[in-house]
Amino acid sequence: MRFATYVHRHHTRVAVVEEDGTLYPLPGVSSLSALIADAGGLPGLLAAGAVALDVPPGPNVSDVRLLPPLQPSSVRDFVTFEEHVEGVRRSVQSAVGVPEQWYAAPTFYFTNPHAVFGAGDDIPMPPGSAALDFELEVAAVIGREGSDLTPEQARDHIVGYTVFNDWSARDLQSAEMKVGLGPCKAKDTANTLGPYLVTADELDGYRDAEGFLRLALTAEVNGEVVGRDLLSNMSWTFEEMVAYASRGTRVVPGDVLGSGTCGNGGCLAELWGLRGEQTPPPLQPGDTVTLTVEGIGSVSNTVVPGADPVPLPTGRRRSRERS
Repeated sequence: MRFATYVHRHHTRVAVVEEDGTLYPLPGVSSLSALIADAGGLPGLLAAGAVALDVPPGPNVSDVRLLPPLQPSSVRDFVTFEEHVEGVRRSVQSAVGVPEQWYAAPTFYFTNPHAVFGAGDDIPMPPGSAALDFELEVAAVIGREGSDLTPEQARDHIVGYTVFNDWSARDLQSAEMKVGLGPCKAKDTANTLGPYLVTADELDGYRDAEGFLRLALTAEVNGEVVGRDLLSNMSWTFEEMVAYASRGTRVVPGDVLGSGTCGNGGCLAELWGLRGEQTPPPLQPGDTVTLTVEGIGSVSNTVVPGADPVPLPTGRRRSRERS
């Protein structure tokens, strides 16, 4: 099943999306996050969706404004594509190759769950940035709470998948990473999720013998294809990522886990690192980025001017007096 959250005639609804785009609203449901939490896992969510198919259909998806399918409890963004690591390190950190430690575990950072945009929303330029970039990813959504999971157990905790664009201010990122912490404001302004939550069972037919989802990924800027890859080029499966995320802590319903950016043009910074110049150029207001994932759908966002940064002083050099 595919679930959408949308606004129509000033009302927010959650619906099952049919192949032709017809929406079947779930009676009395306005939050997919709440529905996932109450469903207790994939079987419960599918049962709730089946109820919607027994009621009269609503509008077509072309006649509504799609919101992010859910408001995440948290967003962990992993970095699981070796090719992406190599290109971006060269571009952002002036480093060569992939660090050996990267192969030890599926590294992630926490990004902003309060800056989530929908499939067709405008994206503001991050304050103070002149080098905005997109990042083509797929995100898994947790449907059941769990701790210290094995990868085999983790599969039952993934309720579905969605397209994820981790918008990145590369100039801010390059400066922040010199501190040895971050990124912070480089990733803080916007994340796109959408267009739908596709339940995990829908993608089982794309799973290969190792458990990877062989989905075609395409990135376009202003209608020109700049990147293509396969999701199965990840170095860890989503189940392995969930298991690692749950180690020594817990994952809960509504948690979002990003795959990390794919290779072969999954972002501009990778191409800059390979080419030694900013070609294609950084995103500017008026540019439209369209990301498409086989079996899930497309998100298309246009960059617009953002706020000016509020001035702050630089750090003060203190005397370090103790009394």
